[in-house]
Amino acid sequence: MYPTSQPTPGRRPGRWSIALLVSAAIALSYLDRQTLPWAIKAIQADIPIGNQAKALLDSAFLLTYGLMYLGGGWLLDRCGTRRGFLLIMIFWSLAGASQGMAGGILMLAASRLLLGMGEGGGFPAATRVVAEWFPVADRATAMGVINGGTAIGAVVAPPLITALLLHAGWLHLASWRWVFFFTGGLGLLWGAAWWRVYRAPPAAAAPAPPPSAEGPVTLRQLLRFRAVWAVVGAKFLSDAAWYFYLFWLPKYLYDARHFDLRQAGSVGWIPYAASGIGCLVGGLFSGGLLRRGRSVNSARKWALGASAALMPWVMLVPRVTSVAGVMALFSLAFFGQQSWSTLVMTLPTDMVPRAALGRMAGLVGCGGALGGVVLGQTAGWLLDHGFSYSPVLVIAGSLHVAAFALICAAIPRIESLRFSSPPTPQ
Repeated sequence: MYPTSQPTPGRRPGRWSIALLVSAAIALSYLDRQTLPWAIKAIQADIPIGNQAKALLDSAFLLTYGLMYLGGGWLLDRCGTRRGFLLIMIFWSLAGASQGMAGGILMLAASRLLLGMGEGGGFPAATRVVAEWFPVADRATAMGVINGGTAIGAVVAPPLITALLLHAGWLHLASWRWVFFFTGGLGLLWGAAWWRVYRAPPAAAAPAPPPSAEGPVTLRQLLRFRAVWAVVGAKFLSDAAWYFYLFWLPKYLYDARHFDLRQAGSVGWIPYAASGIGCLVGGLFSGGLLRRGRSVNSARKWALGASAALMPWVMLVPRVTSVAGVMALFSLAFFGQQSWSTLVMTLPTDMVPRAALGRMAGLVGCGGALGGVVLGQTAGWLLDHGFSYSPVLVIAGSLHVAAFALICAAIPRIESLRFSSPPTPQ
């Protein structure tokens, strides 16, 4: 038996309520990381920021984000989900708010480093919640609900940040500073709600760990498996594209399409809304295949392949002249990416015991963040040296296909890894 899906008066909330609460945290993380990209033009009025400088700010976030994916997994494995997630949220909310006090690019970079350090624990915590509360057949759907928070945060970001930039200016502070103060405050409110609501499920109702969980699993043991390296590598490739879209779409609209703040805010949310649908569709598709009797290996790979097939169309963006066409192509890419991401984040729950999920999710997230650094730096260099967005979009559009090929080649069968004996070649 698993935890019931509906809360009962006087008892803990049900598993889907918990999934929605975690989804709200992920929404806040994506709102926080979108503040700089959408407020960049307003910030530039006070702090000069070129393309490579912007790429460095993005990289500052991603470097500590990736490293803290590992540190966050370690923290959660030791402190537990409830306490660990609270500490993570408080830290990243205060770090996000500190950007509003920046007087120059160095302090802004320091704040981005701290923000990445805090947010790096978010998805490892989400992965633990899914493993604690959901059976295997529901995990992809649950991760889809949680991953849908990325779209909610990103959809809310353009109109909310635009409204603050246009109307906030209290206490004689620039409106862009209030963007950071406001979003940081929202995170602290979530932390209070989390501490009040969350409890681990009863031991009798929690999903049992896989049979391979015979003792503590170390990072070294994980890295002995080719399948683990393949998932990390696939995340490196696919998240390189995702972070480029996430951090550079606003600047693309400002620079290449010559949008002003109101225009960008009015349409910039559309691809992120498509990404939210992708989160749910990827999980539901894979879960539906499992319920029809497909193996975990078949269900995950069919859904991953279908998601990857949607990504190359973004290469056509520079050839499209209409705003509607540009938004449609970006929306297709965002849909495919988040369908893909939901499934890749589910793979650790298919492969390793619960005690090692923090470490496994940390490795996967670290790989993704490093991919974002590489492509972000490449984009900044190309744009500052006279290139258009075309070559970057060609690179970004090909990475998910390469990642899917890597998974198929290196993981012939997605299944629980066996840690009780030396791994056999897969």
